[in-house]
Amino acid sequence: MWQADSSTLIALFLLAAIYVGASLALRCRPTVRQGAAFIAAMVAILIAITGPLDELTRERSFAVYIFQQMLLVFVVPPLLLLGLPGWMLRPLMLNRFFEPVARFITRPLFAFLLFAAIFTLIHYPMVCDHICHVHPLYGDLHALLLFAGTLLWFPLLSPLPEYPRMTYPMQIMYLFLLMIPMTAVAAPITLANSILYMFYMGGTHPLGLTPIADQVLGGLIMWVGQGVYIMFVFTAIFYRWSRFDDQEEPPLNREPIPRLKRATVEHL
Repeated sequence: MWQADSSTLIALFLLAAIYVGASLALRCRPTVRQGAAFIAAMVAILIAITGPLDELTRERSFAVYIFQQMLLVFVVPPLLLLGLPGWMLRPLMLNRFFEPVARFITRPLFAFLLFAAIFTLIHYPMVCDHICHVHPLYGDLHALLLFAGTLLWFPLLSPLPEYPRMTYPMQIMYLFLLMIPMTAVAAPITLANSILYMFYMGGTHPLGLTPIADQVLGGLIMWVGQGVYIMFVFTAIFYRWSRFDDQEEPPLNREPIPRLKRATVEHL
C-alpha cells in the first residue's frame, strides 16, 4: 500500500495551488511543455519521498536512501525550473525587497558552494546518524536538499533573462567541478571496509543485502549515477551549443529584458 505523510501531501498541494493561482492572477498560461515539466516535478517528488522508496529508506536501506537523494537533487530541481515560466517568477525575483537576496543566493559560486557544503555535511557519519534519520528532521532534510538542488541548477536553467544563464562553456565547467564534491563524498563510502553509519548496522535490511553490501551499492549509485547523469547533461549542452551557430550564450541570455525595453521605448 502506498503511504504518504500528510504534511508532504499538503505541501505538494500548496505548490500546485500556487502554480495555478499565479497563472490565474497574472492571466497567463504556461506552455504545454512547462506544464508537463511542472507536473513531472510533482510526480518525481511524490515518488521520491512517499510510497515504497520512502518506506525502504525508513527500513534501513542505504542504497534506496541515496537514490532518493539523487532524485531530489538531479531530477526534481531541473524539472521545476523548466516548468516555471519567467513571468511567474518575475514579480518575486524582481521585488525590491527580495531581489538583492535572490541575486546573491543564485550566483553560481554561492549556489555551488552551498550545495557542496550541505551535501558533504549530511553524509558525514556523525551528522547523518544524529540528524538525517531523526523523525522530526527527516522531512526537513528533503526540503533542504530540494532547496540546495534548485539553487545549484538555477544558473544553468534560469527562466528569467534578468537572471541570465551561464554561457555554455561555463555551464560545462560548472558541471565538471560539481563532480569533485560528489566524488569526494561517494568514493569513501564505496571503498570503506567497515560500516560508516551506525543507523544501518541494526535490524534486517529490506533488500536482503548485508549492511556493507548495502553501503557499497549506495556509494556506487551516488558515484557512478551522478557521473553518468552529468555526462548526459554535458551531451545536451554541447548539442544546444552546436544548434545555435556556436554562440556561447544560451538563447535566453539574448532576450530583451522587459524592464529595460520599456525604459528604452519611453526614452524614445
